[in-house]
Amino acid sequence: MALDKPYQDVPGTTIFDAEQSRLGYHLNQFCMSLMKAENRARFKADERAYLDEWPMSEEQKQAVLARDLNWCIRLGGNIYFLAKIGATDGKSFQQMAGSMTGMTEEEYRDMMIAGGRSIEGNRVVGEDGNAQAHRQPQGKAGRKEAN
Repeated sequence: MALDKPYQDVPGTTIFDAEQSRLGYHLNQFCMSLMKAENRARFKADERAYLDEWPMSEEQKQAVLARDLNWCIRLGGNIYFLAKIGATDGKSFQQMAGSMTGMTEEEYRDMMIAGGRSIEGNRVVGEDGNAQAHRQPQGKAGRKEAN
């Protein structure tokens, strides 16, 4: 019996529920392995070989290799576990969060200091706010340069 999930209509948000937890179990366990220095060294020496030791889906492995945290989250990753990848790469949590919004670290910091994203247009999927899928990624880091 599937549970009713009214929270799926929150734009730009993946709720880490029991289903996501099951989906991302091995991805998150891989991330936790990076807490040990010897595992970080092995991962950095040959990322693909280290990932292949884990029973993750090929798509999860590709998301990690691409360092696409939004993709990892859609595949069951939990941001608190995924932060271990960023730390392994020498990135701060603020840098990681900025990358997830398409913003530079400075843009993300400034947005958060100013109170975060407005709820206007972002209450449910289909509105026209800046957290909606058709508005992502936002910020300078997410925009392609004009040719």
